[in-house]
Amino acid sequence: MSKKILTVDDSPSMRMLLKASLTKQGFAIEDAEDGEHGLARMHEVRPDLLITDINMPKMDGFELIEAVRAESAFRGIPILVLSTEFSDEKKARARSAGATGWITKPFDPEKLGAAIRKVCP
Repeated sequence: MSKKILTVDDSPSMRMLLKASLTKQGFAIEDAEDGEHGLARMHEVRPDLLITDINMPKMDGFELIEAVRAESAFRGIPILVLSTEFSDEKKARARSAGATGWITKPFDPEKLGAAIRKVCP
């Protein structure tokens, strides 16, 4: 059974790129357009893994991670951040909020797939 992944990014082209890249690798992809929508989709989709951007309208990635971790049903779900940001300060903030890992855009599809399989075997 393929792993179900929820991708949250305000860029439609990034969501399409993630879906195309990860579907080819056998993952089932659902998506959301911002953190607020992503939190609602977490309840609908019940993903095995969450991939989120940081800079988004309504609710940013940090707020989404904190909101997801605040719900006991989602505490064990790995969360990968996929962002153009790369500062140590932001990575530390994401880790503190509950992120499992950080990948910088642009991403290599094979490396992203390997990271997913590592945190979500």
